Amino acid sequence: MKIYWKGFEELREANDKATGNEFPHELPIVLNKQSKGSSRRDFLKTFGFTIAGATIAASCERPITKAIPFLIKPEEIIPGKSNYYASTFFDGELHQSILVKVRDGRPIKIEGNDLAPMSNGGTNGIVQGSVLELYDNNRYRGPLSHGEEVSWEDLDKKISEQMAGADGKIVLLSGGIISPTTNNSIKEFLSAYDNSEHIVYDPVSHNSIREANHQVFGLNSIPEYRFDKAEVILSFGADFLGTWISPTEFSFQYIQNRKPTEDNPAMSRHIQIESGMSMTGSNADQRITIKPSREKAILANLLAFLINESELDSFTGKLPESPIDIKVLAEELLNHKNKSLVICGSNDTESQMMVNGINYLLGSYGNTINFDRSLHSCQGVDSSIENLVKEMNEGKVSGIIFYNSNPAYDYSDRDAFLKGFQNLDFSISLSYTTDETSKLCQFVCPDHHFLESWNDAEPKDGLFSLCQPAIRNIFNTRQAQESLLTWTGKDVAFDDYLKKFWEENIYPLSGSDMDFRAFWNKYLHDGILEIPASSKLKPSIGSGQLLEILGSLALEKEGETELILYTPVSVGTGKHANNPWLQENPDPVSKVVWDNYAAVSPKYADENGLNTGDVIKINGKYEIPVLLQPGQMYGTISVALGYGREEGGKASIGTGRNFYPLVRTEKGQRKYFSTVEFEKTGKTYDLASTQMHHSMEGRALIRETNLDEYKKDPAAGNEIHEEIELRLDSLYEKHEFAGHHWGLSVDLSSCTGCNACVVACNAENNVPVVGKEQVKLGREMHWIRIDRYYSGDPESPEVLRQPVMCQHCDNAPCENVCPVAATTRSSEGVNQMIYNRCVGTRYCNNNCPYKVRRFNWFDFNKADSIPKNTVDPFDLTLDLPRMVLNPDVTVRAKGVMEKCTFCLQRVQEKKLNAKLEDRVLEDGEIKTACQQVCPTQALTFGDLNDENSDLSKHVRNPRNYHLLEEIHTLPSVSYLTKIRNKSGEA
Repeated sequence: MKIYWKGFEELREANDKATGNEFPHELPIVLNKQSKGSSRRDFLKTFGFTIAGATIAASCERPITKAIPFLIKPEEIIPGKSNYYASTFFDGELHQSILVKVRDGRPIKIEGNDLAPMSNGGTNGIVQGSVLELYDNNRYRGPLSHGEEVSWEDLDKKISEQMAGADGKIVLLSGGIISPTTNNSIKEFLSAYDNSEHIVYDPVSHNSIREANHQVFGLNSIPEYRFDKAEVILSFGADFLGTWISPTEFSFQYIQNRKPTEDNPAMSRHIQIESGMSMTGSNADQRITIKPSREKAILANLLAFLINESELDSFTGKLPESPIDIKVLAEELLNHKNKSLVICGSNDTESQMMVNGINYLLGSYGNTINFDRSLHSCQGVDSSIENLVKEMNEGKVSGIIFYNSNPAYDYSDRDAFLKGFQNLDFSISLSYTTDETSKLCQFVCPDHHFLESWNDAEPKDGLFSLCQPAIRNIFNTRQAQESLLTWTGKDVAFDDYLKKFWEENIYPLSGSDMDFRAFWNKYLHDGILEIPASSKLKPSIGSGQLLEILGSLALEKEGETELILYTPVSVGTGKHANNPWLQENPDPVSKVVWDNYAAVSPKYADENGLNTGDVIKINGKYEIPVLLQPGQMYGTISVALGYGREEGGKASIGTGRNFYPLVRTEKGQRKYFSTVEFEKTGKTYDLASTQMHHSMEGRALIRETNLDEYKKDPAAGNEIHEEIELRLDSLYEKHEFAGHHWGLSVDLSSCTGCNACVVACNAENNVPVVGKEQVKLGREMHWIRIDRYYSGDPESPEVLRQPVMCQHCDNAPCENVCPVAATTRSSEGVNQMIYNRCVGTRYCNNNCPYKVRRFNWFDFNKADSIPKNTVDPFDLTLDLPRMVLNPDVTVRAKGVMEKCTFCLQRVQEKKLNAKLEDRVLEDGEIKTACQQVCPTQALTFGDLNDENSDLSKHVRNPRNYHLLEEIHTLPSVSYLTKIRNKSGEA
């Protein structure tokens, strides 16, 4: 029997400290974290729960706020009803077509656009969290000149004078730009200044893919990858489900071939070769660990194996020794010729050229890879930023305009950049919020937030999306494109400029028979325009070219300890580090929040006398705490980028450590691994991890099987389900629900553990951020958690995940222990909380076997009517951040229990709409926040009383089971067993 474990504490049976306590956490008696003001619970206790006391407490009213109504109310605006606007998210790296939910003029939630072919209605955590950044207290309020407030007119005059008098280069240093209209405005700016140049800079580069395609095929582009058409996927260190290029799109594609059914029990096979445990690697059917320096050797041997033997005879070079057996791997790929896909996450041109050769020999081009709809992201050329810094230090650059770029933080040779920066005559930042680079600049011309902006995007050839403002700009900001046009002498609003560009350039390409006004209105409403892709020639490679690639390899020397730098799923490259929702979103693998760390393998840690929390110093300079990470390659250390910000705000400053300085440059390309030395410092540091919190005491919770076993028996791995159901009986009659009976199903084979649902739930349900110190005490407030389990050898374990939220039991143990009936079951089977009844006994939490209830130890939301009880470490209770709160969901006060409600506000809204339209609710019409955000569509919400609903079909599936079925709580949440394809493991 397999043994599953959450972490080393559980594996070593060291986590038994709190099992004897009814309440494992002590009452908070830390006076410096809470004021001495009385809480509502204390107040009621003082009055002995008398009616008079309760009446006084209940009579505390919210303050009166006066508002001016519309003089002429727009037809589409109905007070209390939300409006949705199609728009586009792009932060220079990640693109998503979205719908913005606006309530009474405030954007409060982001959803995926179902019409978008790249995301199919899904989003990720960063996109979900971006709405909070609109209300960031650290945004610039208006233009600045040398740190002083100034009018736009005066600032434009100063900047125009500086540019007109520039002797050297004027450089626009930007993040990736996929907007055709923005690119056109940049061209106009460059044409106005002969000495100007535009450089695109990506903090984490994929330049080698473009460079390899250019050298091999003559195409300077990133192709379209089709994971949904691949039967075998081989990934070399590419975290394509987490952060690599287009993870939301790839996640949706990936899962399409991984949903076996009784009628079609087919499933793709995924092999991951990597050093550190990534989110993608943890989902693989087979995972092989290597040192990053050995990746080229494997690729070279795999390419050589696939080349025809007669052609390989002419190869005079010597192949490097491969650290793994290539034959089984190569034969599996050949058995699925034309339906295989090989990718590589390394920013190394030679590696990518070998990947191109392998894919060509496997027949991938035109099948699982094509250039007809090439991606437009990842545009940065590494050598360009290197040359820029060199020219800055040589005094050849007069001024730089920083647009969505922050090299003072994320450029590796920061000292050289800062030294060159001193030589500039002028510097301009277009950043909408404070960052390390904007703090250095003479002039700050703050951009709008994207939710205040007009724009467009072309993420792939022929695929366009529009961005429209969902709110008028909150501060005295100006769109960056409008600033550039102003400095060229053009007096034009960017929305007019955008519309004109579309009329002259995009509209003719569409072939639409509508007039332009109707065309514009339609695609502004839809948010998406797709025109036929122009067919490109199928790439070809000659055998001589393949041998030349093998013969010119420059192999990496293997180091004793190798450092791998990676992009974390939670905060990305660091642009979103000041977002508390994202900082408190647990890492999909380690479950650590509010920090980065040095992940090392258990064996390597043991040999070097390391434990979790020990601080090591890398290369004699960079200190970081250690985390023992199962599945980490022996002799390697993995560290996340994106942390260690020095500017930005309370959530980002001092959170984690900046490891961008350890990115090295070789042959004009940035490398994200290197050989390092480390030493123990003797210090220790507490990491906050959520994984061991809310334990269900190691019961049989996760169920899985292999594809071969599933083909024989669809109930494989779930045999105990039928046995338990036959055994269980009750003295009481079963609860009958006359109307609806809401439920939820989770497909464990589809869930990748990306945690987007956690952030979406926070946004939808006003879930508070508590901060690192409270998380360390097990007091995080997330209504949904993703339990991560390991099984097998700690050096090479398998990983499984299980989303757990309130199970909405028909026989709910929490209901009968509440002394004030604050938790009850509705007539539609929803276990609901009545917040104003709750007096915080926590009996319900103690009696819940699923540990899904969350207690407000403090007033994190400023909801208590009694003053001075608020604890707000990140200023989220100030007026500006509170604009993000959903008015349909009660904001909970101190001393109140809360939990998942099945997004009851959404249920009620759809029921009311159906009633007003005199029709029945349609299956799938109601979507919970976690379901709607999921890029892999792993969750299904519906009516258990409807036998034809998708949910009921899931419940009848032989894979279906419930958590802790043996205790007969009759949950309304069910799970489908995890299936892996282990056929023919290499």
